[in-house]
Amino acid sequence: MHRAPAHPFWRTGRPPRAGRRVSLAALAVGAALALGLATLHAVEPEASAADVIRFDLSELDAQGLIGPPDGKRSVDYEFCIPVGEGFAAEVQAIDATARLQPGSRGRIGCGPEQVLVLGNTHRPDFAFVLQRLAELPYVERIERAWFE
Repeated sequence: MHRAPAHPFWRTGRPPRAGRRVSLAALAVGAALALGLATLHAVEPEASAADVIRFDLSELDAQGLIGPPDGKRSVDYEFCIPVGEGFAAEVQAIDATARLQPGSRGRIGCGPEQVLVLGNTHRPDFAFVLQRLAELPYVERIERAWFE
């Protein structure tokens, strides 16, 4: 008697649909949640990221908010990346809040061959996201953004 392999591909005779693939970013977020990294309260980045992230993460609560109990708000941040779809796609895979601002220098002073990126901390995995952004070789610094 012949038994079919247990893999779903063999049961249907068709390859898996592309829409069912899980992105690397989704896996990373899932892993962080599974490890309990998202529930840390005052989170300090690793030493390598501490030089890149130029604002104090210990001021933020577990949801990425700052301020008194009756006035909590998220912290916006900005950084520069090189021009190019590959860089933008990599950043957006890590940070779902990333908004690209081509042509804008921002307060951080992006150059003509760079794109300003804005993001914010209002999510439980903010420290993990900032750590991953700080580890990118082309992100030199991440500053708090102040809007007027």
